[in-house]
Amino acid sequence: MGQHLPNPTTLFTSRPSSACTYLSLLVICILGFYTLHYVHPAPSSSNPQTNLRFRRIFLSHSTNATVASYLRALTLHPHLAGTPPSLDTAHFVRAHFMGLGLDTRSVHYNSLLSYPLRSSLSAHFSNGSHVDIPLTEPGLSTENGVVGAYHAYSPSGSAHAKVVFANHGTDEDYRALAELGVNVTGCVVLVKRGGDLPRGEAVGKAEQNGALAVLLYTEGGDGFKKGFERGLVRSGAGDPLTPGWAGVDGAERLDPEDPEVLKRFPKIPSMPLSAEAAQLLLATLGSSPVPDQWRASLPAGVRGVGPGPTVVNFTYQGEKKVVAIHNVFAVIRGAEEPDRYVLLGNHRDAWTYGAVDPNSGTAALLDIARRYDLLMRSGWIPRRTIILCSWDAEEFGMVGSTEWVEQNLANLGSKAVAYLNVDCAVQGPGLFVRATPQLDNLIVEVTKKVKDPDSEGATVYETWMAANRSIDIQRLSALDSDFAPFVQHAGVPSIDMYYGRDFPVYHTAFDAYDWMVNFGDPLFQRHVAVAGIWGLLALHLADDSILPFNFLSYVDQLKHYKDVLSSLLDGSVSLHPLTTAIQEFAYAAKEVEHEAQRLRDVQSTSELVLLKKRALNDRLMLAERGFLDSDGLEGRQWFKHLVYAPSSDLESKLFFFPGVADAIFQAKRMSGREGQAKIQHEIWRVARAIQRAASSLRGEIF
Repeated sequence: MGQHLPNPTTLFTSRPSSACTYLSLLVICILGFYTLHYVHPAPSSSNPQTNLRFRRIFLSHSTNATVASYLRALTLHPHLAGTPPSLDTAHFVRAHFMGLGLDTRSVHYNSLLSYPLRSSLSAHFSNGSHVDIPLTEPGLSTENGVVGAYHAYSPSGSAHAKVVFANHGTDEDYRALAELGVNVTGCVVLVKRGGDLPRGEAVGKAEQNGALAVLLYTEGGDGFKKGFERGLVRSGAGDPLTPGWAGVDGAERLDPEDPEVLKRFPKIPSMPLSAEAAQLLLATLGSSPVPDQWRASLPAGVRGVGPGPTVVNFTYQGEKKVVAIHNVFAVIRGAEEPDRYVLLGNHRDAWTYGAVDPNSGTAALLDIARRYDLLMRSGWIPRRTIILCSWDAEEFGMVGSTEWVEQNLANLGSKAVAYLNVDCAVQGPGLFVRATPQLDNLIVEVTKKVKDPDSEGATVYETWMAANRSIDIQRLSALDSDFAPFVQHAGVPSIDMYYGRDFPVYHTAFDAYDWMVNFGDPLFQRHVAVAGIWGLLALHLADDSILPFNFLSYVDQLKHYKDVLSSLLDGSVSLHPLTTAIQEFAYAAKEVEHEAQRLRDVQSTSELVLLKKRALNDRLMLAERGFLDSDGLEGRQWFKHLVYAPSSDLESKLFFFPGVADAIFQAKRMSGREGQAKIQHEIWRVARAIQRAASSLRGEIF
């Protein structure tokens, strides 16, 4: 006993990057069950009553004005990743952590990002007139530091062609056009952003249907119809040149013309368009009438979908280049289990000023750091290590977080307790949470302790229940924020949360401090609520002697997913393997919950009891890794999680079992027997993953 535990700062040591095999990861995880790294606890008063006192101190030291001051400082200038202002923002966060006396680290990577060089768009009407369409918000220019409207990773290109409106650009929408006899081949397609179809997929589907270029617009709210929604149009996560390994100095890099790199990028150019400019084009389209099912979402006066007679002259030239990006960390070393990590993360980089996305979250993270410092001054030391993570280049495909996860995959696989993500802390009213299911109960309990920002005298939990009539926690299958590499690649239990579902200035130059104080959160009470929930979740995960995981919620979800599948599939595919695996997982979840309750009730601090708790915590922590498959999803090997990851069929209604969803989609183009066999194989893969998770919970080989 008393052997040396690894220093958490080894996560930040520069070293040559190598692609860690999942076989090694599984070996490390298995060893974690039996190798109990334990030292005598430091003299501290880590007990339930003391923990409760520190949590009350944490909640009582929130100040709206402090969070507002952080946000104001963060949004003085635009800070697109890879630019000098973005580096200034990294220095600001680093200085804040260091000013609090926290152990502060920075890690940089060299990654392929994308920037515009020049672009133009003009509309030419049937009466011979034309208009040059501006490609940035009024009153702004590159001299303000605001990047012009563009889509990152769009290829350069030009087109002089008729316009066709394709609604949201889904397969169903193109079928509707075909039924009207409309052919988009050789046209510029105008698409309205909406639904769950990512920009890159909208561009890809237009290319598949023969379009030359794509204009994408977002409706925007009243007063913000001149905004341009910037964004990326590539697929996947992380640096495109280092897929599966980190882009550290001296790392292997694929050639930018490598087919593995090029397949991530669209083949036709695209640009964002303001709602105002889109309405100008829509009002001048004729030819085929608008399908009835599209009319409700279009302005009055739109008569047709084209092609033409309006023609646009479209030109975009951009460049892709390798630049340095910078992650910043603050480490609060645990006293008793320093080799167990609770991570809180938010990205700093923004398309423009980023008051909502992402710096409302950054301001909350800085405030949590301030409050944790106050706790430490009051005598608090966490049981487990807490790491505050400030990511770079999320807007380019979760690059900063993905590179770091890939670099530290083995350590995170054996030591990461949970990852808590906040991207946009405040977009508007109403709490929205996504999580892996074993964290559901903890989320509910924490929201009962935090004051609701919009209802006097109520807790967040009470308002949440009143709004939804139940606790509505969504899952983490999307590829849209920094939780993705943690869940979908590394199998780390995770949470993502935010206030407000949508906001009208998303990725536009109007996402500035003034919008937040006038519309989003004038009194910064929602910021305080998010910081309270976020910080309190981490305190429980860092300080509770038994990790607050409850896998019975996972059991309920898996049973529901099986029932949904049963309703979709005919009797030619058997769900028996899935049913049996879920039953096995349910038994393990019940047993481990009983064991956890027994150990929570034990007051002894003997070494034997502490070792039992450590062993149980390891099983709770590592069970999520059981859902990983070393081969990953077919054709998308980076995605290892067989329960939560995006499906390749992005119009699929299944947000779970992505391999099964892919197989159902692919089976439509196969013979009956071949398609059934493919679906059946993926069901077996999921069943084996669930059995691995059950085995991890039990902690037994035999």
